[in-house]
Amino acid sequence: MRARTFAAAALCALGLQATAQEVVHGSADAFGAPGLAMAWAIERGRDEATTTVVVRVVADRAAYGWLDVRGVDPFTQAAQPVLAVRAIGGSLDVRIARSRFADTPRTEWRFYATEAAAAAGAPALTVYYVGVPDTTPEFADRAKLDAYLAARTAR
Repeated sequence: MRARTFAAAALCALGLQATAQEVVHGSADAFGAPGLAMAWAIERGRDEATTTVVVRVVADRAAYGWLDVRGVDPFTQAAQPVLAVRAIGGSLDVRIARSRFADTPRTEWRFYATEAAAAAGAPALTVYYVGVPDTTPEFADRAKLDAYLAARTAR
């Protein structure tokens, strides 16, 4: 009987390990990992309603070819889609209204190795942020914002 219990526990542990993913807390306006770079910037609008957060994602297609983004309420854990599953294609700019962070301050960036993994909801890596990083620079000029994001993701 003990052997069966041990075998069942071992199989469960193996099954849990096979579906495990890496979850990382992002804290600064840039994030880097092998095969992945992210950089944050704010594009100021005429007012708060037209101000957007722009996050440039540069990823190795073989490691992280697919992405979805969710806003999560930290108290209820209710998630709202920010970006549906999409192929990154090497580089992708995700634009989010800055006001969205008031209702769902936790943002989960879920990276998938394959389209099948994305369809199954099994990310290889999740990078989460709580709010917009304090170090995120603001730009009124789109060309300067673009140049900053290009330089930041290149590092």
